[in-house]
Amino acid sequence: MPTKTAEKLPKFKTGWPGSKSVSLFEEEQKYIAPGIQSIALLSKLTIDRGQGPWLWDMDGNKYLDFNVGVSVASLGYSHPKYIAAVTNQLKKVTVGSFTSEVRLKLLKLIAQLAPGKLNRTQLFSGGAEAVEAAIRLARSYTKKVEVIGFGGGFHGKTAGVLPLSDVDWKVHFPLAPNMHVTPYSDLDAIKALVQDKCKGKLAAIIAEPIQGTAGNIVPPAGFIRQLRDLAHENGAVYISDEMICGFGRTGKMFGCNHDEVEPDIMTIGKGMGSGFPVSGVITTDELAQAKPWSLPSASSSSYGGNPLASAAAQITIQTIVDEKLVQNSARVGDILLKALKKVGEKYDFVGEVRGKGLLIGMDLIQPKSKEKMPKALCEKFFSECLKRGLIMMGYAPRVRIHPPLVLSEVEALEGVSRIDGALAAIAKDMRRMSSSPQVPSKRNSERDVPRS
Repeated sequence: MPTKTAEKLPKFKTGWPGSKSVSLFEEEQKYIAPGIQSIALLSKLTIDRGQGPWLWDMDGNKYLDFNVGVSVASLGYSHPKYIAAVTNQLKKVTVGSFTSEVRLKLLKLIAQLAPGKLNRTQLFSGGAEAVEAAIRLARSYTKKVEVIGFGGGFHGKTAGVLPLSDVDWKVHFPLAPNMHVTPYSDLDAIKALVQDKCKGKLAAIIAEPIQGTAGNIVPPAGFIRQLRDLAHENGAVYISDEMICGFGRTGKMFGCNHDEVEPDIMTIGKGMGSGFPVSGVITTDELAQAKPWSLPSASSSSYGGNPLASAAAQITIQTIVDEKLVQNSARVGDILLKALKKVGEKYDFVGEVRGKGLLIGMDLIQPKSKEKMPKALCEKFFSECLKRGLIMMGYAPRVRIHPPLVLSEVEALEGVSRIDGALAAIAKDMRRMSSSPQVPSKRNSERDVPRS
């Protein structure tokens, strides 16, 4: 176990959970429908404002945010350029599918940054909507129907993509046909699936370059290129779902850049609007002409590409470029990952720590069995983080870390210090529950802790 030191906690005005936050949360529960995100339910936070990577609740408590709406607020909160651009557009016009100067700037910028020949973008307002459009495009172009996704993947909750999302509750609904899921990173299983069920009928293979919802799972180097090649060998297209990975999150502009892959279709969203609902499909001139996808109104959206959404996305992406936030993600992400690995070595209930850029995962395990840490202990870890002024998706065995791209080295290391304090609190609880007086340290143990 780590040497005991006096841990300096952030100065809270009232401490978590604050009474005003909880009161407002509980009042809202009388009116909001069930089913909101676990992070909101467990934290009972009521947020007042934000600045950079920091949030303040209604009680005046200050939190370092390593979640940012699940990789959404790429510029953090209240970025002055973002506020100015969105405010300026708000004073002009906000809705409509007519051409606007700001949408033209956005589309040209995306075409400049996207890999290879990908230069045609259709805009939407949500991730699942964009993924459904990408699948319709793949089927329009190939004139085939079968689509392959992966275990652990997540592409949305709407009917058209739910079969490809790894959520257990989908068994309660009738699922769209012609969609298949196979183990991630298992190329032999994918080839077998193609031969057994999709031969001559495969329209697309879709994958996340790094699986976010599964716990920020990084595939072996070259795997994404193998998927693209396998799709092409079977007359299909490869769709890279970059909802989480796109626009600098992984330390490169797009996740597929790590394998130097040019997809046939990319889906984008989340961080591209830094909090404003906007998503898109990017493809080539050739694919974009496929019918019926290209027919008037066949791939349009009521809110897609509206002037306000375009302004938010354009200033977000331009700021990512101008302020070199892709490079910052790579540099600070490497510092954060190394520091987290070093902290993880102190606790034998921390398994693999992995990631690229500012997309990092950490596994919480049971020391003896190496199984996943029980839910109650995970939620305790989440609470201990909140007590130390850190917001993070740490309530499940696979902890997900994705701070804003503007995170500094100092803020990254401050976050690691708070994680270390929360882990130390869990170690203390585990000692109390265990018959052994002390949880062994990895350094002093000859047992090998699995890293996957």
